[in-house]
Amino acid sequence: MNLPLLALAIAAFGIGTTEFVIMGLLPEVAGDLGVSIPSAGMLVSAYALGVAVGGPILAVATARLPRKTTLAWLMALFVLGNVGCALAPDYGWLMVARVLTSFCHAAFFGIGAVVATSVVEPHKRAQAMSLMFAGLTLANVLGVPLGTLLGQQAGWRSTFWVVAVIGVLAMLAVLRWVPALRQNLSGSVLGEFRVLKVKQVWLALGTSALASAALFTVFTYITPILRDVTGVAPQNVSGVLLLCGVGLTIGNLVGGRLADWKLMPSLMGIFAAVATVLVVFSFTSAWLWPAVITLMLWGMASFATGAPLQVRVVSQAGTAPGLASTLNIGAFNLGNAAGAWLGGAAIDIGWSLQALPLVAAGVAVLALGVTAYSAWLERRGPQLRGAVLGCETG
Repeated sequence: MNLPLLALAIAAFGIGTTEFVIMGLLPEVAGDLGVSIPSAGMLVSAYALGVAVGGPILAVATARLPRKTTLAWLMALFVLGNVGCALAPDYGWLMVARVLTSFCHAAFFGIGAVVATSVVEPHKRAQAMSLMFAGLTLANVLGVPLGTLLGQQAGWRSTFWVVAVIGVLAMLAVLRWVPALRQNLSGSVLGEFRVLKVKQVWLALGTSALASAALFTVFTYITPILRDVTGVAPQNVSGVLLLCGVGLTIGNLVGGRLADWKLMPSLMGIFAAVATVLVVFSFTSAWLWPAVITLMLWGMASFATGAPLQVRVVSQAGTAPGLASTLNIGAFNLGNAAGAWLGGAAIDIGWSLQALPLVAAGVAVLALGVTAYSAWLERRGPQLRGAVLGCETG
């Protein structure tokens, strides 16, 4: 890992930790601020909406600024938001601070992905993205469990103080290690939105949302599945999730290499693997070790899609890679929310927890179909242009 990628990975670790650690601290936050658990849960939803809405706005607003400067200012905003969380006197102020923090999320990952591809050779761009996103996967494996434990032992505010310190370190690393890169500043800021006219960009965004929905249809309810279906004792669930986290980390790195090899065939193969493993998990979830092994394989396959999908949307974005990349992060987060809703809806209509992987497998098959259609359009384009040129010359 070169130093610019290390700086981006440190920032990704901090951002990933602050996003997900709130889930483990909901009882502490609710008790301290005198609100209900569902009200505290709205802090999660508000963050996701902030990512989806605020990220593109910041990406467009900073499109003419040097990317290194933008990344540093985004980390300053991240630090300010987490300090605000730690100092929030009541629920309303905590909500404002969480939304403020969320604004930097999509913009940082979107612009950071473009920077990551600019500091390596062209044939290693997807690997560079996967190394940056490794910080996000490590946040789930280490940052969230440790942050939850710290918040439970020393008070939930202590977790946000520590995350703010990580943000300061990330900002200093960006300023020290990320190079000042040249960028294409031709065109107007509003011209950035021309990327929304590109059909392949919309297909890539839709695929990202479906991939994330397939993941969170099961991941949101993985603890109840492990407890009620697999029979894992409550105190052992975190150990199983840690093994799953190892699979996430490996899959993220493998996905980057596969994307640098053959992007679209790799994506189709990964989605086929996700769907297959989910179908298998619907049966193996009833036994401990088969369930653990399947979970690791599922984590590997699911997170192998991240870097390839980010590379795909950037490659189709033309002169607006920052906005397209940021929109893709928003698509991932919308998929998170959609997956959680879909899993809950399946349970509400009477489906068992053991059937949720089958629902998720169906979503993965949809993602495979969209990817195949996108690849077909890409192959068909040169053929059509060739046919038109042939007719004109004839």
